[in-house]
Amino acid sequence: MGEQEIKLEVLISTLGRDGIERVAKMVLPRVDGVRYLVSWQKPDGDIPQSLVRPDMSVYRTSSMGISSNRNDAFDASTARLLLIADDDLIYTEEGLQSVIATMEAHPEVDLATFRHEGGDEKKFPDYEFDLTARVKNYYVTSFEIALRRHVVFGENRVRYDVRFGPGAPRFKAGDEAFFVDDVMRAGYICRFFPITIVTHPGKTNSHRYLTSAFLESQGVHIRSQYPWYSAWARIPLVAWRHYKARRYTLFPAIWFLFRGWTFKR
Repeated sequence: MGEQEIKLEVLISTLGRDGIERVAKMVLPRVDGVRYLVSWQKPDGDIPQSLVRPDMSVYRTSSMGISSNRNDAFDASTARLLLIADDDLIYTEEGLQSVIATMEAHPEVDLATFRHEGGDEKKFPDYEFDLTARVKNYYVTSFEIALRRHVVFGENRVRYDVRFGPGAPRFKAGDEAFFVDDVMRAGYICRFFPITIVTHPGKTNSHRYLTSAFLESQGVHIRSQYPWYSAWARIPLVAWRHYKARRYTLFPAIWFLFRGWTFKR
């Protein structure tokens, strides 16, 4: 597939030998205009034979953390449209073509988020909206994000904050939330479309029992989104929701959220 024919590049981030083997087990459909790029941290051994395809490339990197891995994938990419991906997803030709069609139908949109289906049964709005609108209970998951190349390579380029996300030294979450926030702050148009593009068979981090590092990351995000004086009400409310969902005990959740809130990004 010549580079001039690529419309969409799917950027799959993975880690270690186990990660590349998971990618090898993904059933990645061959789709006209679509290319797959695997960013492989801590590469170990040879590339699995199933990944040796004309529509696929594997980029080896020695960086640490998911945010660095996402940035590495950006640097190795070539397409005008980029789709964030992980190593445990199920794609269809229809889902990938819908990303291309949506972005072509909305040339004014710089970054789009979509729906996924899967084991976490995440709830989505059934209408389009600009991401600057704070729609209640809506949050972004990384593999729902598609963007145009100029967002990460243009004059006002935005990259993932390597202090956040799995593999970061302290803040083990928040990578996708801060990335989208930064894209909006840079003046780009970001919009949600109620279109399902991918399946995630398991549960995402937000639906698992939380860690203290996750809560600290959420505390940082609360500070970045809301006035300082509202934290005294918002932090207990968020902690209560986690407690009711049986994801963390109440008072420790308040403590770790507040610790994160004290960090000024």
